[in-house]
Amino acid sequence: MTETEFNRISGEEEVKPQRRYESISRVRRRIKEELPQEVEMLSEHHEELLEELREVVCEK
Repeated sequence: MTETEFNRISGEEEVKPQRRYESISRVRRRIKEELPQEVEMLSEHHEELLEELREVVCEK
């Protein structure tokens, strides 16, 4: 998530609702499209990093 997306979604940056929606949509797309590929790559090439990712994601 970029700093801009973080600020828009968290409300730290006051923006029009459309800009906030766009940021949410971009993050959602990356979660659905890019993250699965990254997890697959880590499972094949760096289990330790994958485990660190799981710890952070599953802990929240």
